[in-house]
Amino acid sequence: MAANYLDEIREELHKVTTEKDHPFRLFTLATVGLDQVARLRTVVLREVSGNLKLTFYTDKRSKKITHIKENKKVSLLLYHPTKLLQLKIEGTANCRDDDATKEKYWGTLDSYAKKQYTTSRSPGSKLTDPRDITYLNQEHHFCLVEITPHKMEYLKLSRPHHIRVRFSKVGTEWENEYLVP
Repeated sequence: MAANYLDEIREELHKVTTEKDHPFRLFTLATVGLDQVARLRTVVLREVSGNLKLTFYTDKRSKKITHIKENKKVSLLLYHPTKLLQLKIEGTANCRDDDATKEKYWGTLDSYAKKQYTTSRSPGSKLTDPRDITYLNQEHHFCLVEITPHKMEYLKLSRPHHIRVRFSKVGTEWENEYLVP
């Protein structure tokens, strides 16, 4: 029966690529760098592979990339308010900014999205005035991050009982166990 919940996870994650308003499209990413403080931010899920590798885009100068280089272990939190479904994912993140990857994905972005990766100063830099942002003409700092999950927790709020299942990757298979919600 737990396999049905894993199927539901797969189905909901894959819907993100076709349904722009899917609630899992925006998810919370947690990283922990050398300072040992958990840092949370919202990112946009761009791609989900058949083996549930999750991809998002970012500026390679961002603090999240620094944290990932310091500690590749990340956590994700996704929530579907209509279905009352929470999904927690733990995995390993890898930054990809090689030329072939950038060429493949950069061309899929519209001009507004591309602009976000061309600021002359790195994300999080101090500004005197928010209108003082300047942009580079040719250079960009686009990269993508791939997250390979190794643990997922499914929590469905329902009546008469909530359902909570933990899935752990063992080799190429997902093992499962029910948990008290």
